[in-house]
Amino acid sequence: MISRAQQAASQDRPDGARLRCLVTGATGYIGGRLVQELLDAGHEVRCMARTPVKLRDHPWVGEAEVVAGDVTDEASVRDALRGIDVAYYLVHALGSGKDFERTDRGAARLFAEQARAAGVGRIVYLGGLTPHGVAARDLSPHLRSRAEVGRILLESGVPATVLRAAVIIGSGSASFEMLRYLTERLPVMVTPSWVSTRIQPVAVRDVLRWLVGSARMPSDVSRTFDIGGPDIVTYRELMRRYAVVAGLPRRLIVPVPVLTPRLSSHWIGLVTPVPAGVAKPLAESLRHEVVCDEHDIADYVPDPPGGPLGVDAALTLALRRVQDAQVTTRWSSAAVPGAPSDPLPTDPDWAGGSLYTDRREAAVDASTADLWRVIEGIGGEHGWYSFPLAWAVRGLLDRLVGGVGLRRGRRDAARLRVGDSLDFWRVEEIERGHLLRLRAEMRLPGLAWLEMCADRDEAGRTRYRQRALFHPRGLLGHAYWWAISPFHAAVFGGMARNIARAAARTAKEGAA
Repeated sequence: MISRAQQAASQDRPDGARLRCLVTGATGYIGGRLVQELLDAGHEVRCMARTPVKLRDHPWVGEAEVVAGDVTDEASVRDALRGIDVAYYLVHALGSGKDFERTDRGAARLFAEQARAAGVGRIVYLGGLTPHGVAARDLSPHLRSRAEVGRILLESGVPATVLRAAVIIGSGSASFEMLRYLTERLPVMVTPSWVSTRIQPVAVRDVLRWLVGSARMPSDVSRTFDIGGPDIVTYRELMRRYAVVAGLPRRLIVPVPVLTPRLSSHWIGLVTPVPAGVAKPLAESLRHEVVCDEHDIADYVPDPPGGPLGVDAALTLALRRVQDAQVTTRWSSAAVPGAPSDPLPTDPDWAGGSLYTDRREAAVDASTADLWRVIEGIGGEHGWYSFPLAWAVRGLLDRLVGGVGLRRGRRDAARLRVGDSLDFWRVEEIERGHLLRLRAEMRLPGLAWLEMCADRDEAGRTRYRQRALFHPRGLLGHAYWWAISPFHAAVFGGMARNIARAAARTAKEGAA
């Protein structure tokens, strides 16, 4: 039952009034984009993140309030919800372990209880579109958990809007990246039978429009809404239509029933940048037809002229943004479940711990600005400036054991920000013009970091300084470091020399 406090909170706000919105999951793909949309709509925005520093370099950070918090921690949730009119719940524990459904359930209940206690006027949640007439026990764990979270929020006593989407098409989304790489790399595909399943894709810009518009729904509206674009297609047709939009020759697609979601997720993990742990729930969700039963959302958030974007328009827009390097957020914006997240420890706190270090330096015949451009441009299409085969093999081995591999690339070809994924690293710290620190997210028996610095020596000459660090876990970790130590001269030594040479070339080209 909706309390009088919630009704009053909604009814006291005149149309067009500035709302105070909380966005959880602001480091993620949708959350990172929603913040800007809410600000553009004139609302006040507070972001809750487990690691607020990851939001430091977002273009909207100066306009939004950022607080530290975790949806499983009662105190931080209570503080984050204080004074909030509309709370966006955009988090889930998928990939955090076998008990992720229980974690999702507990976090949703905690959030719902605290939202009711705080007098929040509305909760808005983005979930997954579930197939009509399929029992919960027959759904994939991913969809089952999303549906359960939606039910918990609807039963919270706070008016709730639960939006249910199938495949989201947008630059940088996991679904789009999976589609793009499969179609571009494989002119002939032996595919799982789920490519024949009907789906109703939706453009990310329409999802964001509905999320923003949901903030102003009347207090007596508390329900689920199916959201989708105007086209219903099979995944096979979606791949063929992407090929047309991208100007590729027609793709030959042959479905094979023996490829289960588990097997196909590993196949996707080897061909695309999307690791098996992320691909598996996407593949499992395609076992059943996911088509909207209604479009009632238009009664509260009117469709734009011409209606929601169709498949071809959504694919064209997403591909253009990728080609123009205008990807705001990517599926990898959020930390990869299971990847190490410990920050590099400070020296005093580390006393007595094992920390292996490989240091390299090189004189650079260029300015520190030229050197920094090379450092900040590392990875992705530019590569790692040493022994490409070794990096490629290490990336492949990581994919084979379920890691992220080397193909995640970069969000932006020239500029990095804290929290960005960078192949199998994540940007942990940037002192622009001076320091780039990366934390490894590949599968390792320990924690690893790579630091690159543009510096000057006592005589004022430019020097490149590089430091690789490894904190082993157990005997296996120590054995791992000593096993790869013989290759450090080729890999890390070559990297330092080649980065220095690349900076010198950049300086010469700039002077020409």
